[in-house]
Parts: sequence; C-alpha cells; structure tokens
Amino acid sequence: MSDLLPDPRSGAGTNLDRWYDTYAARTAGLAASEVRALFAVASRPEVVSLAGGMPYVRAIPRELIATAFDRLLLEDAPAALQYGSGQGTPRLREHILEVMALEGIHASADDVVTTTGSQQAIDLVTKLFIDPGDVVLAEGPSYVGALGVFRSYQAEVVHVPLDADGLIPEALEAAIATQKAAGRHIKFLYTVPNFHNPAGVTLSAERRPRIVQICSDAGVLIVEDNPYGLLWFDAPPPPPLQTLNPDGVVYLGSFSKTFAPGFRVGWAVAPHAVKEKLVLAAESAILSPSTFSHYLISEYLETVDWQGQIATFRDVYRERRDAILAALAKYLPDLTWNVPDGGFYVWVGLPDELHSKQMLPRAVRELVAYTPGTGFYADGQGGRQMRLSFCYPTPAEIEVGVQRLAAVVNGELELVRSFRGTGSLTPSTPEHSVTTPPPDLR
Repeated sequence: MSDLLPDPRSGAGTNLDRWYDTYAARTAGLAASEVRALFAVASRPEVVSLAGGMPYVRAIPRELIATAFDRLLLEDAPAALQYGSGQGTPRLREHILEVMALEGIHASADDVVTTTGSQQAIDLVTKLFIDPGDVVLAEGPSYVGALGVFRSYQAEVVHVPLDADGLIPEALEAAIATQKAAGRHIKFLYTVPNFHNPAGVTLSAERRPRIVQICSDAGVLIVEDNPYGLLWFDAPPPPPLQTLNPDGVVYLGSFSKTFAPGFRVGWAVAPHAVKEKLVLAAESAILSPSTFSHYLISEYLETVDWQGQIATFRDVYRERRDAILAALAKYLPDLTWNVPDGGFYVWVGLPDELHSKQMLPRAVRELVAYTPGTGFYADGQGGRQMRLSFCYPTPAEIEVGVQRLAAVVNGELELVRSFRGTGSLTPSTPEHSVTTPPPDLR
C-alpha cells in the first residue's frame, strides 16, 4: 500500500470517513446550519417556505440586468474577465461609498475591502482576531451564519440579550465585566443593529451611543453587520454605529439584499490597520474577488435608477410584512411576535409546551417550513421561538403558510395537553385542506 495513504487496516478513521483522525481540531466546529438544512425541503414547490431569507429577486426587471450585462460584454469584457485587485475594483469601491452615504457613512474608497458576500467578511474578521477560546459577544439570538463562522474558529460565543429596542446596554456591560473577571479575552461584539436577523428589531437611537461608548471604554471592537439597513418601511433607521466611532467599528455591507445575492458581493469598511490585514487575508483566501461581478454591479449602479429599485423592494417587503402580521393575528392570535420596521423577519414566541425544533417535522408534513429558534443560539436556547421570513412568498402564499402553521401549532398543543390530562385544545380548522397545496402556489 502507498506510504501516502493511511492503511485502512490500522484502525485510523471510521467506517464512514477514513480521514477522521487527521482533520484539524477546528473542524469539529463545522456543522450544517438549521437554515441550510431546510433548503432541500423548503425548495419543494408544494411547500410554503417561511424559512429562508431569500430576497424576492423577481422584483428586479430582467431587462435592467440584461442591458447591463450586454453593455459590459461589448465594452469591458477583457478587463471584466481578468484577475483583479484583492481589495476590489476601484470603480465599485467608489460606488459603495455612494450606497453607504445614504445611511450617513463617509469614508474613502481606500477604506473599503470588497468580499464574496458579507459572509466572507465575517469569516475574514473572525480569522484575523480569534484564537481558540477567545470570546465573541453576540446578541441572543444572533445570525446563524455568523455563529457558524465563530464556531469554526473555536470562539466562545457569549450571548447578550436584546429586547424591542435592540441590544440591552446594561446586559452588555454585565457580560463584559463577567468575562473580564474570569480572565477571558473578548475580541469583538458582533451585532446586526438594523431589522435584526432573526429578531426583526432595530437598535434604538438612544442606545447606539451608549453601546459604542461601552465597547470603546472596554477596548472591545464592534463588528456591525448591516445588510438590511436600506430596506426600511416607513422611516430609515438611526445612523450606523460606524458613524459614531469609525476607529472602533468594522462595518459590513452587502448587495445581496438590495440587488441580488447571486453576484456574491459584499464589503467591509475598517480602521486602516485592520483594513490592511483584511486585504491580505482576502488575497490569501481567494486571490481576488469576482471582477466580472464587480463590473456588472458598477454598470448597473451607473445606468439604472438603483435607488428607485430599492424603493420597489421596500414596497414589496412592506406588503409581505403586513400580510404575515395579518395572518398571525387571524390564525395564531395567542402567540407573540414583533412588528418589524424593515428587513425580512418576524420572531414568533410559542407556548411553553411547544418546542420549535421538535415541531418542525410535523410542519414539513403539513407543507410549511420555518426556522427553529435553536439555530440562532450557540448554547441551545431558542426552543420557544421560531423565525418566519416574509421576504420571498407572495401575500397569498404567506396566508396559506400561516394557516398551515396554525394547524400544526394547535395540533401539537392538543396532543401535549391531552397527555397532560388538562383537556384538549380544539385546533382552528383551515378553510382549505393543509395537505393539498392550492394550484396557484408555485
């Protein structure tokens, strides 16, 4: 047998993976997220998916992208198809400044590092700062994709609770004090201040300066993830944390929610020294981002009323937000939920008797999908919550989906309470069968 391969007779590995004993220790943190695990089921046409945060890209007129694509191929194809700078094309970085200016951020193009979606930006920042056992402070609940990154770099995630006004300053102070008293290294606070994923809340204007000051006094970097900030419904959110302390905040943005996720273009704005390391880390990971995507997005931003398109997205998502709130009030009035002012998500509280992860198989059988709250915590919390995404289904599909969900919730309650001898709860009967999808749902 070749010396280059382990001898399967040596006992190394397992029956399923002969390389099991040779992986790096950090791979123990690699696991499929509960959101990703749902995609195979939720993508079935008969299932109403209230699970994934997929933008409604059908709201973009096809001719807008086609025109930009054709012009790019005719005028800039040689450059667009070539390698580029690890920091991203200067042209796109200038456009990113225009986008961020809408929220009050004023920077230079040299401060911007483009990434393969903001997900890569989270990965790069974590790679730069985290040693195994270091602490990341994150809202509880928090974005599942970020938790996966933190876990993969062997960080210890400490959740800081939030309420209707976002991250709670007193809880942040307490968490910092507790971790420092224990001699642990806090590397950064990860926060989604606008239209939070998954909780749907927005950090209030009154709390923002205090959060920034607490972190500054404690020497804790802030990683501000803001993919939804331009998708407000009635009024824009307060200015970003980055505007309050540019030297203490790494700001992350993305075109995935305001244009299209398929181009996989995001960015980071960071203090100069951090920015330099981000560029080096990005180059070592991917050499250079997709020059073609950069050119195409620049072409789109230069030739299309992109701010008008964002306003269209706002109208689409506002209508869907209103539809899901109306459906919850109609079919599940005894549950609790937030009223988001923008973004994609409603955070729903369940009765104490139910567990969102345990209930999911029955929901899938009834042709509706949601995301269990457990996916948004690093410590097993979240069983009494679920995230409902209203961004992708039509209002009609949303009502059918919540109607099916009500049958599941009430059916589970009836079962639990019957076994406890406390009587049964008669589930609300949907007007139509929940096992046969209506023909207009595609």
